[in-house]
Amino acid sequence: MKKIFAVLLIMLSIVAVPLELQAVEKKAQVGFRFLQNPVSAQAIARGGMGVAGIENANTVFWNPSGLGWVENNYDMNANYTRGIADINYGAFAVSRKLGKISTLALDLTYMDYGVFNGTRRADNNAGFEETGPFTPTAYALGVSFAQRVSDRFSYGARIKYAYQNLGFVTVGVSGSDVSDTALVTDDIENKHGEPAIDIGATYDFIESGIRFAAVIQNVSREVKYVREAFPLPFAVSFSLQADVLKLFRKEQDLHRFFVGVESVHPRDYKEKIKFGVEYAYLKSFFVRAGYRLNYDQRGLTFGVGLDRKIGGVRLRIDYAYENYGVFKGVNTVSIGTAF
Repeated sequence: MKKIFAVLLIMLSIVAVPLELQAVEKKAQVGFRFLQNPVSAQAIARGGMGVAGIENANTVFWNPSGLGWVENNYDMNANYTRGIADINYGAFAVSRKLGKISTLALDLTYMDYGVFNGTRRADNNAGFEETGPFTPTAYALGVSFAQRVSDRFSYGARIKYAYQNLGFVTVGVSGSDVSDTALVTDDIENKHGEPAIDIGATYDFIESGIRFAAVIQNVSREVKYVREAFPLPFAVSFSLQADVLKLFRKEQDLHRFFVGVESVHPRDYKEKIKFGVEYAYLKSFFVRAGYRLNYDQRGLTFGVGLDRKIGGVRLRIDYAYENYGVFKGVNTVSIGTAF
């Protein structure tokens, strides 16, 4: 009973702070929002809970300290999300153990925005003229390093370079309006690259099946486009995960049932809460579900997973669906291998 009470107390403490601050409105304060896109069907299916509990290379997108819990020497993952409005994105991650306690990882995230038709203001009946098609681009490259310094504690850091190109925009250099015959314009390419860092830590209580983790993401300088300056999407997250069956029985390999709660404190929005559950059978077949609070559209999530060893190679396939409100559903598939 003491273990159960401790879990409930920590969960309540994680939830309490965001609920107190949910009246605070913080909007339109960051850029490079693609860095906030969730990666990994495993995490998305659990309500977007990824700060604690991911034990493969995909952990770098949530909490680099999770690399300390990756078992295999090599671990590789490919992820693809078919998003809203035909805006899709993918991500890759690979990790390599360096000795007994250290792990190194590389990752790539890219956006597929599709093709847009550009316009600009003009002195005609329509009020605008077309400038032709353009394709925005965005990607992030990262390198992570983590150490599991004991059987309970790990820390890690991820350094990434984020790049975004939104195409050319026409700005007025002189003159008052598009109808001004003295108007002089110039085309400016809205592109910028900026480094950022994530820092995280994980602590596992082992005997009780409880794991706690925290991470700071997207610590960076401000980016400036023409006149406006803004930071990358800075956020602080806390996560708690518990293997409920282990609370009652120490050895439990046939069935495992995880429950968790995660709070996210972003710079550009009110605090958010995620709840997730995962049932595992023989550590090979998984059913997951979750729910998110304080999101404009996102809410219910669910998914399934398969993790099997074939010879000396481990294969993983995960699928996640998330309800996106008026935008309907978003599907994510992750495929991984380890050896």
